[in-house]
Amino acid sequence: MSIQKPIIGFSCGDTNGIGTEVIIKTLMDSRIAELCTPVIFCSNKLINFYKKVIPECNLNYQSVKELDKLNPKMVNVFQAWEEDLEISPGQLNATGGKYGTISLVSATQALQEQKINALVTAPIHKKNVKNDQFPYTGHTPFLQAYFQMKDVLMFMISENMRVGLLTEHVAVNEIASHINKERIFSKLKIMKDSLIKDFGIDKPRIALLGLNPHAGDEGLIGKEEDQILRPTLKEARDKDIMVFGPYSADAFFARGQHERFDAVLAMYHDQGLIPFKSLAIGEGVNYTAGLPAVRTSPDHGTAFDIAGKGKADETSMRAALFSAIDIYQQRIGYSDARKNPIKKMSKSLLARAVDEKLAEE
Repeated sequence: MSIQKPIIGFSCGDTNGIGTEVIIKTLMDSRIAELCTPVIFCSNKLINFYKKVIPECNLNYQSVKELDKLNPKMVNVFQAWEEDLEISPGQLNATGGKYGTISLVSATQALQEQKINALVTAPIHKKNVKNDQFPYTGHTPFLQAYFQMKDVLMFMISENMRVGLLTEHVAVNEIASHINKERIFSKLKIMKDSLIKDFGIDKPRIALLGLNPHAGDEGLIGKEEDQILRPTLKEARDKDIMVFGPYSADAFFARGQHERFDAVLAMYHDQGLIPFKSLAIGEGVNYTAGLPAVRTSPDHGTAFDIAGKGKADETSMRAALFSAIDIYQQRIGYSDARKNPIKKMSKSLLARAVDEKLAEE
């Protein structure tokens, strides 16, 4: 597998949130430049403002206006806008949303044009970004539309678990109307392909959670499990997707059943994210599976209550960066194996030989 040092772009998120601060704290570690070439899409003023709120900040950067003039040995700040802006940490206003969106669109264009190899997005706030020019409820639907994908998967990943969402930002009283065979099968297919291509799992095992309490309790509490979920799972298994369930969501994570599977497909936002954020211990990452390019983000929001105070924890942003690098490299390895299947076969034979040797001992 050819190893490349990727160019990783960062969108700054809402300029009044914690996004820029956690990016700076992540990139202050000089060892990051050994793993990737970082590019932040914002302005010098935004970086300098948040540098001042971080105690003993030692971030050095190069300002660039052209992406073909990056310095591979340090942090680069691409000037996504030239005009001045008012920075008001902790304030939910139109300015924070406007420039967060400008940063995102600029970085996504660079990603599509392959001027960067992966994108890490800092948090935006749905209330001040959705408008006629940006008619999206978040990063995932925007990226899906930008890359003209029929479907994508909001995939929460960490070292100890992976959870995908069948529905995302949908009101609770509307969830059941969004659950159908086509959507389930599409998400399962994206999840399986991602586990193979992005995480190197040849034969992934997937668990699917039920919609209703106790997974419907044999039809006593809702009919979706019997009428939709179970028939769809059978068809998915017939099409070589190893998926099991539906499982009762309340007991599934409490009993550690997620550890038996490579990923879990939850029916709705809180069903998947509450256990994920509880068990990922601050190192969760939001990954958009199904795109032709790599995009990750931390699993937290704008955190206006602590913005501009130097208190934001960069753990999830750092994990998002490392995940972006790992997935990008994994995709290269997957592509190389497809081009030269003998390499992959030789590796499998070697692994088998090692297993046989260990068995003999």
